[in-house]
Amino acid sequence: SAIRILEERFPGVHGIVADAASIPLDPASFDIVTSQFGVEYAGLEALDEITRLLASGGVLALLLHHRDGVIYEQCSANLDATRQMQTAGFIPKCIAMFETGFAALKGGDRDEYSAAGKQFAPAIKAMEAILAQHGADVADGTILRLYRDVRTIHGRMPHYESSEVVGWLTKLQEETDAYAGRMASMLDVAIDDARFQQVCADLGKQGVEVLRAEALASADDKPPLAWVIVA
Repeated sequence: SAIRILEERFPGVHGIVADAASIPLDPASFDIVTSQFGVEYAGLEALDEITRLLASGGVLALLLHHRDGVIYEQCSANLDATRQMQTAGFIPKCIAMFETGFAALKGGDRDEYSAAGKQFAPAIKAMEAILAQHGADVADGTILRLYRDVRTIHGRMPHYESSEVVGWLTKLQEETDAYAGRMASMLDVAIDDARFQQVCADLGKQGVEVLRAEALASADDKPPLAWVIVA
């Protein structure tokens, strides 16, 4: 669907979906081959495949995840915060609290609601500790928004439908699990200095002249953003 949107926006541009380690395109058929935080997810052996596509005199331009970079640090913090929230059971306990709370509003057992609230209280404290440790922007602000939204809904429960609230939280649990997986994948594929030097050497062995190979600096003396290769 993303490719279709691009094709509609830019007439004459065409895309394909393929395994980056086995691309169904002719060799030496492109003047520019580029990857922005992509090829490393396919395994760096996929570099053999993308250099296969490069025409004589063409340009290869890559941005690769840096194991000691600022993006790595952010993803590490995001993953830690998300896993702490998962360990605390914030969303499942929140669902239990809301389910019993909405039932109590309709005349159900308030003791069950009280018990669920007591089980949920430590998860609230855990969220506050996560925000104190990592800051309000961790996980793209999702943890802070969730914390605030739950407090708002809890304070105005008669104005909400149980099915909508529980459905929202259930979907958010699925998205949180997927997000944690993405953060873990990024950490797994990030490249340290020794591996980066090996990548550059491997490109040279394939007859590609490396013109630029360095860490891409970030502002304010922070860790680098990425590895950059132009060849």
